[in-house]
Amino acid sequence: MTYLLISAPFLIAAAALWARRRPWKLTAAVAGILFVLTIVFDNLMVAAGLYEFGHATTLGLNIGRIPVEDLFYPLFTALVVTAFWGRD
Repeated sequence: MTYLLISAPFLIAAAALWARRRPWKLTAAVAGILFVLTIVFDNLMVAAGLYEFGHATTLGLNIGRIPVEDLFYPLFTALVVTAFWGRD
C-alpha cells in the first residue's frame, strides 16, 4: 500500500469538511507555515538517519530527501484546523 492510498481518504474527508467554509487566505497561511516546517525538519530527520521512506511506497517525486507525499499530513491538518477556526 502506498502513502497516497493511505492518505487519500483522509484528504478527501478533510477537503469536504473544509469546503463548507472555504477560508482561503487562512488555509493558505497555515498550510504555507506547516509546509515549510515539514520540509525543513523532515529533511533533517531523514538526513540524520532517524527515518526512511520506502521507495516502493512513494510516487518518486522528492523535495530534498522527502517524498512529496510527506506534505499530505500538514495539508490535512491545515484543512481541518481552518475548517473549525472561528466557529461559534
